[in-house]
Amino acid sequence: MEDFFSRSEALLGGKVMESLRNVRVILFGVGGVGSWCAEALVRTGLTHLTIVDGDSVQPSNVNRQLPATRETLGRPKVEVLKERLLSINPDAEIEAVFENYYADGKTEGGADLMIGGYDYIIDAIDSVAAKTDLIINATRTRGVKIFSSMGAALRFDPTKVTTGELMSIQGDALAKAVRTRMKKIGLHPYRKVKCVYSTEQPQSCETRGSLMQVTAVFGCTLASMVINDLRVSSFVQ
Repeated sequence: MEDFFSRSEALLGGKVMESLRNVRVILFGVGGVGSWCAEALVRTGLTHLTIVDGDSVQPSNVNRQLPATRETLGRPKVEVLKERLLSINPDAEIEAVFENYYADGKTEGGADLMIGGYDYIIDAIDSVAAKTDLIINATRTRGVKIFSSMGAALRFDPTKVTTGELMSIQGDALAKAVRTRMKKIGLHPYRKVKCVYSTEQPQSCETRGSLMQVTAVFGCTLASMVINDLRVSSFVQ
């Protein structure tokens, strides 16, 4: 598969590509943000990826979610996405978990996800309770780094997408809701959490509309956080 990733290696170098082949990443949520993150990672050279999502493809997903087409309606998103990722790199190890994250490192069905067995956790969860729990658990798990997505809905402008630390983000309702829940339950991250968010003022919309040109940029930014962290790590070593 070397030729398929030659352009990645030309820019990133051999050390980073080797790291991409060896690190283990788990991604929670493969909708409008997470699905594009998964594709960006695998197209760059990542080979060990677990994707977790308990939803199936719905008609309303087609406007922005990678697994969603007319032909995939009703199928589990993780199943469709796994097929696509393996079509990009058949040598990749893609584990698809068709359940939603619940609490204490488990899914709603009780499956233990063993988040400590991964190098990176990527959070693209919509649920405030699940997102909060995942962030807290990840930050108290030694050796694991987490990158989290805040709200991508109700925005038009992809140029307003940026990154910041969870406790400092302003103007994002999801970040505020997560911080409020942390305060309510009396638990906070054990270390800083870098997030992708938008500085654009959210629009008013009855059904929380969202657009691919924004959600996909969120997803690609999450992927870049992992890749750039590996770049920094390779320079330090």
